[in-house]
Amino acid sequence: MTSSSLSELTATADERTLAVSGLACLERCLPVLVDDADALRPLWAAAAAGGGAWAERLAEVRAAIGEPGPGDASAAPVRRMLDGIPDDWASEPLAAWAALCAGLAVDVHRAADPLGDGGPLVDGERLRQTQTLDALARDEGGMGPRVALDLSTEGRRVLRAALSRKARAAGA
Repeated sequence: MTSSSLSELTATADERTLAVSGLACLERCLPVLVDDADALRPLWAAAAAGGGAWAERLAEVRAAIGEPGPGDASAAPVRRMLDGIPDDWASEPLAAWAALCAGLAVDVHRAADPLGDGGPLVDGERLRQTQTLDALARDEGGMGPRVALDLSTEGRRVLRAALSRKARAAGA
């Protein structure tokens, strides 16, 4: 899938696709901010249900993750993703948030990738964004959000391992 088809998929996406796309990016980057693999589960459930109780689930997530702590500048893009989640389940704010998340997720992976922009972490993030939108566009049997979550769980593990290697190298 080309980047123009990614743009086309995003431009024609419904609210659920936009929300899941943004959540998927945030999910993959979450290890930079918190070490809670279940932190976003209430929003995943709301998105899979077509936005039901979105604002309430968002409040739960924000309460669980809490306020930003001092320090690590690498967490700032992930905090921007989290803080940018719209309260309203509507196309325009969800589209803006999904686009923000897609760009920031690439930035997070670029910062963690020793090879920078052309490295495997960045390429993997871009591929997962494509796979997520493709799965949501096909949405066979309503499983698009589940596939997106599985891709994001895998991506979160990859980023966590890269961050761990980077921390060990810095301490050596």
